[in-house]
Amino acid sequence: MDTNCIFCKINVGEIPGDFVYRDDDTFVIRDIVPKAPVHLLVIPTVHVERVAELASEEMSIIAAMFRAAKEAVRIEGIVERGYRLIVNQGEEGGQEVPHLHMHVLGGTHLRAMGLG
Repeated sequence: MDTNCIFCKINVGEIPGDFVYRDDDTFVIRDIVPKAPVHLLVIPTVHVERVAELASEEMSIIAAMFRAAKEAVRIEGIVERGYRLIVNQGEEGGQEVPHLHMHVLGGTHLRAMGLG
C-alpha cells in the first residue's frame, strides 16, 4: 500500500468508494467524474503505477483486472450492448492517478476513437 495513493486508501476503507465488485486481487468502483452513463474503474489491490513496472511473474495482475472487468460489465448489464476498456499510462497518456487502473465506459453509444 502507498499511504499517499487515493486508490490504496479506498481499498482499505480510509476513503469511501462506490464498489461494484471486489475479489482478492482487484476492486471495481464507480468513477466520481463519469465520462459515460457507466464509468467504472478496475483497480488492482497491489500498488503498482504502470504496466511497464510489472515483472513477468506479476502479469497475472493484468489477467485479474480483465476478469474483474468481465464481472463488472455483467453486473452493470452492458455485456451485450458493448463497452470500452481503457488503460492510461503516464502523463502524456492521460493517467491522473499513479496507480494502475482500467476504465470501463458504457451505457451509451461511444464515438469512434480518432487520433489527432
